[in-house]
Amino acid sequence: MTKYICQCCGEEKEDWPAIAYSYPYFYSCLSEEELKNAELSSDLCVVKEEENTHRFIRTVLVQEVTDDCRDLDYGIWVSLSENNFDEYVENYDNKEFEAEYFGWLSTYLPDYDFQESIPTTVVVNNAIGRPFVYPHQSYDHPFVDDFYNGITKDEAEKRINRVLNKE
Repeated sequence: MTKYICQCCGEEKEDWPAIAYSYPYFYSCLSEEELKNAELSSDLCVVKEEENTHRFIRTVLVQEVTDDCRDLDYGIWVSLSENNFDEYVENYDNKEFEAEYFGWLSTYLPDYDFQESIPTTVVVNNAIGRPFVYPHQSYDHPFVDDFYNGITKDEAEKRINRVLNKE
């Protein structure tokens, strides 16, 4: 990790690694046979079934840490409608492209119990990189509460250590 002097508090800090997921949860549940009908890259995933096609994009979610100057970044996946996915793919290399989409959270974070997917707003600004995700504030779920109220530094480090298998 890179050490630096934080401009916010003047203390020496280390960058936290992003908690990144290589594929959507749906993809991880596929059998070997079903994987033959799936395409996965670092930013896109398409899974074709007889009656449905599922489309996912990789995004960023920034979790505020209430008692630290750093935020915790997640590399997560959301599903998009066919039209929105197609528009996103068509404009993937267009640095001037901006859009907002409705999406469903498609990464199930180990710190939460997910009975169903969470609705999100996906904000695309290709000039700055991967799209950002904002869960719908009206949706009643601990994940949404944590997103809007923040988590503690201890909780952020616990999550990072869990991902790095240090816990």
